[in-house]
Formats: sequence, structure tokens, C-alpha cells
Amino acid sequence: MNLFKKIYCRTFQTVFKLALPILPYREPKILKTNDDIVEVLKNNKIGSVLLVTDKGIKNLMLTKPLEDKIISNDIKLTIFDDTVANPTTKNVEDAVKLYKENNCKAIIAFGGGSAMDCAKATGARVANPKKSLGQMKGILKVRKKLPLLIAVPTTAGTGSETTLASVITDSETRHKYAINDFPLIPKYAMLNAELTVGLPKHITATTGMDALTHAIEAYIGRSSTKQTRKCALYAVKTIFENLLEAYNNPTNIEAREKLLLASYNAGIAFTKSYVGYVHAIAHSLGGKYNIAHGLANAIILPYVLKKFGRKIYKKLWQMGLYAGLFDKNESIEVGAKIFIEKIEEMNSQMGIGTSIKEIQEKDIPSLAQTAEKEANPLYPVPVLYTAKQLEQIYYEVKNG
Repeated sequence: MNLFKKIYCRTFQTVFKLALPILPYREPKILKTNDDIVEVLKNNKIGSVLLVTDKGIKNLMLTKPLEDKIISNDIKLTIFDDTVANPTTKNVEDAVKLYKENNCKAIIAFGGGSAMDCAKATGARVANPKKSLGQMKGILKVRKKLPLLIAVPTTAGTGSETTLASVITDSETRHKYAINDFPLIPKYAMLNAELTVGLPKHITATTGMDALTHAIEAYIGRSSTKQTRKCALYAVKTIFENLLEAYNNPTNIEAREKLLLASYNAGIAFTKSYVGYVHAIAHSLGGKYNIAHGLANAIILPYVLKKFGRKIYKKLWQMGLYAGLFDKNESIEVGAKIFIEKIEEMNSQMGIGTSIKEIQEKDIPSLAQTAEKEANPLYPVPVLYTAKQLEQIYYEVKNG
């Protein structure tokens, strides 16, 4: 990388890390039941609420108990269920229209990361009616307080219930971008493992790997703190101990509860310490080919960790040791390689492949440029790569 750009990236990241203690991060208050949600709405004198979800969640009747509880307490409920995977600017504008038409005063995000991204972006547009989503992409451009936002995750993976990010795809260009600002952090999160029991096995797998990616990228990055390292280690250990169990025995509530907490902790970790090139590459593939984000992360993760090589061996060893993948007598290099192998083994055991065949070679240069633009200077990655260097990872991921 050009020396001056490298200095710029590292200076930018250092300033953000130094500012961490004074930035307005907050953790959502955890709710347990639908009654808790209604109580929050009543305490905030909310008479009309918008529920943002998707057709799959709605058709599974997962929202029905909450719908009934809200309506029975004389609170007007409006439902937007057209959210798609990799939510679009059109999704958001349609939801905003419903919000305004029904005089809503709060938003409930019910579902996986897509529903939450859509709900956050909807709140951002409500708060900033004169700003387009494109004008708010990047860092700290929302600025205004959102309507009351409650997140109800139905997957244990995205961590979106804790984060300041909303990832949106432009409906026309298919360009995928992130909006990052503190008002996007939900005020409340309801963690109910019962909602995750009916997930298809591949969703349990890929969302779990999404959470693992969050924790690992937060831990190996250069902006970690004592708190984020603690949260990341907890998440890594818990996922290794419970993801395969939840995958093989979907009704194991205890395993699913632990995965929800792992996802929550991983979300806290990467909200403060950020992610890295795995996410930047995954976002570019989601925007271009509509590849599910968790699946892309799961496949890309081992390739990126191997490319970083010795620069991250010690941190991989620390995570592997904490997760109980080997004992303290294992060498740092061997332990690091075992850690990566265990990720690959877990992917294999859950039917996750080693390649993304949808990638077209002709698209790789532009995809790499998109990823490089997203990651540098924002993500405090262990090693800085140019777009040209990132291209190699795309070729590896394509060919497996």
C-alpha cells in the first residue's frame, strides 16, 4: 500500500480508538417477553407502532403472539413485511411511507439482520426526512435521535440488536453500503430463544458463523479494548461449544439461549472495535450477487485469516486456547492453525462449502475496489491491503 495512504488509514483508526471512551456508545436494555415490550411502549406513551419484518417470519407466525399482545393493549399496530435479504432503499422508503401514514411513534425490528437493518434505516429516514439514505452512508451522518427502536432477533448471529450499523443495498445500482451512527443502536433488545427454534438448519449455521466472524474480526483488529476482547472471547468460546449442538438438535433451548448471548456479546465487541476485510468482501458479494451475508462470511473467514498469516497467530492462539480447542502447551503457530482448521471443520459439518461460485472473474476488480473503499480507512485490520491485493482473496473464494 502507498505509504501516505497507509499513514492516513492508521492515523484515522488511532484517532477513533483514542476517542472510544468519550463516544456515546450504549448497550440495549435486554427484555425477555412480549409483556416487557408492551410495558416499554406504554411507559413511553406510544399509541401507534410500526413492526418491520419479512414474509418468511410473518408466515411462520412468529410475530403473532407479539401482534396480539400489542393490539390487546389498545396500541395501533402497522406491519411492514416486505423486507428482503440484503434490504434495499425501496424497502426502506416503503416502510417510511407506512410509518408516516399511520402516525407511528416507535419501530419494532423483528427478524434477522435484514429486518433490523431495514428498521434502523427507516428510523434514520424518519429522523432525517430531507436526507436520502445515500447521504447518510458512512460514519456519523444520521446525527438525529431516532424514534423508539426495539429489536427482536430471531437468529443468533447478526448482533444487529446491539450495533450502530445499518447495511442497505441501492435498489438501482445494487451497491451495498453501511450507515454508521450512534442513534441507530436500538434502545431495547428482546432475547427469546423460543423464536429461534423453528429456523431452518442452514440459517442456524450461517448466522452462527456470522456471529463468530464478528467476534474474531473485533478481536484481531487494532482497536480492541479490554471490554471488547472479553466480549469477543466469550462469544468465540460459546459459539464453538453450542453452534453444532443447536444445528444438530434444533429444540435445545439452552444451546440457543447461549448462542443469543454470544451474538449479543459479539455485537458489542464489533460495534466498538469494528470488523475487517471479511465483512468488506462479503458486503460486496451481497450487493452484487445477493449472497446471504452469514454464508459469505462463513466461507470467506478462513481465507482472510490465512492471508493475514503470522501477524495474527498470537491472537488466534489466544482465542483457540480460551475456547478449549487445545491446551496451553501448544505452540502459537500450531494453535493458530488449529483454530482456523476448527472453523473449516465446523463449516463442513454444517454443510457450508468452501467456495462462492457465483463470483464472476470479470467482476473481481470492481468488487475488490468496493471492498477496499469500505474497509480503508474505517476498519482497523491487522494488515492493510490494496484493492489489487484483495483481488487474490476473491479468486481463492471463487475457486475454493
